[in-house]
Amino acid sequence: MASIHKEATIRVPAQELWDAARDAGGLHTRLVKGFVTDCKLEGDARTVTFGNGLTVRELIVDVDDTRRRIAWTAVGGRLSHHNASLQVFESGPGECRAVWTADLLPHEMAPAIAAMIDQGLAAMRLTLENQVHAI
Repeated sequence: MASIHKEATIRVPAQELWDAARDAGGLHTRLVKGFVTDCKLEGDARTVTFGNGLTVRELIVDVDDTRRRIAWTAVGGRLSHHNASLQVFESGPGECRAVWTADLLPHEMAPAIAAMIDQGLAAMRLTLENQVHAI
């Protein structure tokens, strides 16, 4: 199983990033604008449309407000296994650290998924930091 671990510093308070991340249906408007272009939440599942046209059904496994962690799994598609989480940590005044972890099969998909996570973290930084500076 391939494991991917990526981190980014986001120049917003941790609670602000967490408020956007825990909104499981608001990816395209609150967390990663452009990287995700649409997200439809139905109960504990969401259908996510990425900027590259890929559409994925994801099941929300857990939203942990104490640990500021959301976990999900992608079902169907080219991956035989996928689970991921995003966790938000305090890192200094007015900034936080976003940690995105994914475990997946087949191994051969790891480079493509790692690239998508990099794009997602970059979009997260732009989305959240631009909202703060626009105020």
